[in-house]
Amino acid sequence: MAAARGEFSSRFGFLMAASGSAVGLGNIWGFPTNAASNGGAAFLFMYLFMAFTLAYPALMAELIIGRHTRSNAVGALRQLSRGPLTKKLANFVGFAGIVTVSLILSFYAIVSGWMLAWLLNSFATMAGMESASTWLTSDGETRNAIFSIIFMLLTVVVISAGVRDGIEKWASRLMPALIIILFMLIVYVLTLEGAMDGLRAYLVPDFSRALQPGLIISALGQAFFSLSLGVGTMLIYGSYLSSKENLPAVGTLVALLDTGIAFLAGLLILPSMYVALANGVEIFDASGALVAGPGLIVAVLPALFETMGSAGVFVALAFFILMTIASLTSSISMLEVPVAYVVETFDTGRRKATLLIGGMVTIICLVIVFNFNSLFDLVVNATTEFSQPLLGLFFAVFVGWVWNRNGVLQEIQKGSPEVEHSFFWKVWPFYIRFVCPIAILAVYIQIIFF
Repeated sequence: MAAARGEFSSRFGFLMAASGSAVGLGNIWGFPTNAASNGGAAFLFMYLFMAFTLAYPALMAELIIGRHTRSNAVGALRQLSRGPLTKKLANFVGFAGIVTVSLILSFYAIVSGWMLAWLLNSFATMAGMESASTWLTSDGETRNAIFSIIFMLLTVVVISAGVRDGIEKWASRLMPALIIILFMLIVYVLTLEGAMDGLRAYLVPDFSRALQPGLIISALGQAFFSLSLGVGTMLIYGSYLSSKENLPAVGTLVALLDTGIAFLAGLLILPSMYVALANGVEIFDASGALVAGPGLIVAVLPALFETMGSAGVFVALAFFILMTIASLTSSISMLEVPVAYVVETFDTGRRKATLLIGGMVTIICLVIVFNFNSLFDLVVNATTEFSQPLLGLFFAVFVGWVWNRNGVLQEIQKGSPEVEHSFFWKVWPFYIRFVCPIAILAVYIQIIFF
């Protein structure tokens, strides 16, 4: 089955694909402003602590399940089930993950379509096409629908090509490009007036807030969300890993890449916002908080680029190339989750399954576009704030309580024979059995009741 399903040809290819899945629009616009609004470096420290003490163990759980079962999320959890009750739970969690990730992709495609539109606007501006530029930057249903469809087509093209020729090939090209562009933009922005104020907002800690419950919960939620946990994306990628790979080492590298790029995004976004402030652009909302989310990308930063004169066009071009790459590397991992299920469950060809699932997600996306005010925030909140934490809890339960401990150890030993005597094995089983479920449940309770 492993050969038929496809497999990553190298560790580098897997790392680029997995880190691409983790590094998305939320990392670039959400993490920096979340840090600045929650104590600066105090939040950064807590985020890194949560990422490696809680999110990393949960990441390992998905990778281990995936490689052991060589299956999609539904099939994988079914294989681990011990009886009728856990099999029903496996079906629920697996299908809920597929529905959740499909809904996330449906709204993600809309925002990614905005990135494409603003990217083309840079070329329209260079060519002096004012009417085209105005249309590309206006928030209209027609524009949003067209670019959402274009973005979904790009995602479908990559996924239909398979694991090596699609996911691995493009992730291996796009992620290095993303990192290079990110570094170039950081270097340029840090030379501008106001950038140091942004660095202070990001890196100077307010330790009086470090142990506030709200900050801790926010840091934990950011860590789980940024590593794409809870919906089966890392499980699917783990199922394409060679049995020779050292899973603890690979998981550590994924976590390091994700947190490293999130940190670098902060070095770009926060200084950029304060450069905008120095140029007369408003960066705070009505409540006094820093503008975050789509408003940051389509309002604050474009206004900053306009103040840069002729250089602003090229900076904008580089920035929206960066955002488009981040969008695509995440979307391909999301679409792979339902596609893998259809291919393996119904013995359907990959291209046919990709077109079918991609078409269904596109239809949902268009429904949201034409009912934006009533549906967009609802879908975002229902999937990222409610469904993901709960699903992450169940993945931890399956590894910690349903799957036999010796079975888990034997799977890890395939690529790491000495792991039983390592610090990882002395700590991780306890974490995934007790600490991770309790921590994820704390996030879920916080969302519901507070």
